Amino acid sequence: MIQKNIAVEVAGITKKFGEFTAVDNISFQVAEGEIFGFLGTNGAGKTTLIRMLNTLLRPTGGRATVAGFDVAAKPDMVRRAIGVVPQSLTSDLDLTGYENMDIYGRFYGISAKERRKRIPYLLDLVGLTNWADHMVASYSGGMRRRLELARVLVHRPRVLFLDEPTIGLDPQSRRVVWDFIRKLREGDAMTLFLTTHYMDEAEALCERVAIIDSGHLIAIGSPDELKERIPGSDIVSIKVDHLRPDTRERISKISFVHSVTADENMLRAFVDNGAENLPLLIETVKADGLRVVSATLHEQSLEDVFIHFTGKSIREETKKFNVLLGAGIPQKWGR
Repeated sequence: MIQKNIAVEVAGITKKFGEFTAVDNISFQVAEGEIFGFLGTNGAGKTTLIRMLNTLLRPTGGRATVAGFDVAAKPDMVRRAIGVVPQSLTSDLDLTGYENMDIYGRFYGISAKERRKRIPYLLDLVGLTNWADHMVASYSGGMRRRLELARVLVHRPRVLFLDEPTIGLDPQSRRVVWDFIRKLREGDAMTLFLTTHYMDEAEALCERVAIIDSGHLIAIGSPDELKERIPGSDIVSIKVDHLRPDTRERISKISFVHSVTADENMLRAFVDNGAENLPLLIETVKADGLRVVSATLHEQSLEDVFIHFTGKSIREETKKFNVLLGAGIPQKWGR
């Protein structure tokens, strides 16, 4: 087996804001050329970690290297070696797509000759050749996201950070971005570090994923490896009209049930032979005097892995967080 070089190395990294710990003693490595996913709800610490690796925040403790450079000791070298696509769209609406790309290349000292060669190639790669001379104000959200993915590649970064790259996009635009991200890997040693709370996105793109919850790294591995760590080959989800405190305990005692989680009016049981045993589960719930609203059976997914390790659904927790804090979240707390 060929030993790959390490593109990102994090050792005990911690970030505190006063008494609040946003990232707590996290350690992991990302191999050169790997697509690595970092999963967690809003507020879990994903963006705070990204900002430390991008040199925008200084770690409170621990250390990290990106492309071989220490993020605290050699931030300028790190910045030259990386590309960053943040959550928010940052392209200039008053410039054309080509002009946005050109200015970015100038920031990194790319020669005019190289810019004339590379920018058309990248615009073609993301399907924006015919829009190169149009003002970005006329672009759709998906087009702007593709432009910013192309723009960040002008200086040929060794490590590319994508922070929620498809947030706010419709399903079709998300698929287009996924295809582009895959293209970046074809014959290239570029390392991609992806943060997301879309489980299907991580499962479709990432070779390995790490799950972060409340600033702690709680699981890491390939999607298949993480699924194998969950007992029970199937998941039965039963929605009821209300939930009694002892229903979960009663179900968990059934021989073919490995574990049960409860979220509002939804019971989720990790079981063997789900299709065969579904009727008995429903009868057990009904015996508690509950009305079954719906029942579904499916194989384990990365969403189920997240629920197993954190005890909550990433979708529901993200909704709660957004409703609670909305756009007014203090930037100092990270996300």
